[in-house]
Amino acid sequence: MNYIIKRNLNYPTFEFLKKNIEFHNKKYNYYLSPNLSEYKFTHAFFTKNSSYKNIKILGSKLIKNQNDYFLSQIHSCNLVNCSNSSKENVTKADGLISDKKNQNLWVYTADCMPILFADKLTKKVAAIHCGRKGLEKKIIIKVIKNMVNLGTLKKNLLVAIGPSISVSNYLIDKTCYEVFLERFNKKNNAFIKNNMDEVKNINKNELIPLDIKRYAYYQLINENIPCNNIEISNLCTFNNQTEFYSWRREKTSNRQWSFISS
Repeated sequence: MNYIIKRNLNYPTFEFLKKNIEFHNKKYNYYLSPNLSEYKFTHAFFTKNSSYKNIKILGSKLIKNQNDYFLSQIHSCNLVNCSNSSKENVTKADGLISDKKNQNLWVYTADCMPILFADKLTKKVAAIHCGRKGLEKKIIIKVIKNMVNLGTLKKNLLVAIGPSISVSNYLIDKTCYEVFLERFNKKNNAFIKNNMDEVKNINKNELIPLDIKRYAYYQLINENIPCNNIEISNLCTFNNQTEFYSWRREKTSNRQWSFISS
């Protein structure tokens, strides 16, 4: 029996716009955030059939420039400016922040959240890979603080969380959940404390569903990002085997690409 924590912080999910590009008569699907699209940010959350394509080839149909930046992802809270992560010197980190115009920020995921940030006024952007460990290490909070230091006002910051694993498919044991809550709850917030109290009463052999999207949403609104600026995809990488790789489903090393361009 799987234990469901009752005290949920409700968050909205959205149907992202499905598009495709074509190479040699074959279509490659991707999804777009409605908010990012409205403000003309070039971006995409790609699906599994694009994973083996070189990012320059993938981006060539969507981006005029070919200034691509990516990382060696390590489930950290490390962030780097794009100019410090090159093809010749790939940085070990989990977040990229634009420091010039016409930079393409790429991250790859399979169950973890690809999260894209965009300042609708200054046009600065960021992209992170964030799962349970990223939430514990507060990479979301860190990228917001970095963008604010670069001149972003929180009221202007758009955030799009792409396809990732849903709560019903991400099950962890009691010890793991307690460690997560302890590390997550730095400010001793009542919402998290209530969850911690519930977990204490769970049998040690029970598996507990962890809703990473909910905790990401919590961190965002706790940092005073307006609710209307946050979009969370309703797609689950675990459930949608046709379109997405899932590490929890098949222990695959394959990933989906996501990007945003400054």
